[in-house]
Amino acid sequence: MTPMSGDMPSPQLLEEFSQFFRLLSEPARLQLICHLKQGPMDVAALIEATGFSQSHISRQLGQLQRAGLVSCERDGVRMIYQAQDELVSDLCNLVQKRMKQRLEAQLEQLQIA
Repeated sequence: MTPMSGDMPSPQLLEEFSQFFRLLSEPARLQLICHLKQGPMDVAALIEATGFSQSHISRQLGQLQRAGLVSCERDGVRMIYQAQDELVSDLCNLVQKRMKQRLEAQLEQLQIA
């Protein structure tokens, strides 16, 4: 689908989009991705960085891994995780830019009034 084509995505593609955005709607998953963008970490380091329980981190990492946003490799008995895709960072930057524009427009409206 190209932006100018005017074609509607298929229902299946819309469902895939929806599932992807639901995956990113969980703050804990976004927090884990942000930590992993700083560099590879094991679960113990993620527990220390986030304060989340081991089981919560493992569940969230599993979902991120299945979506291809996080990869892991074994280092002895430890599993080392790392962010795999710049898409989430790009999306967060885009949303942050849009939120900033909206807030600036609202502030401008308040100053005019």
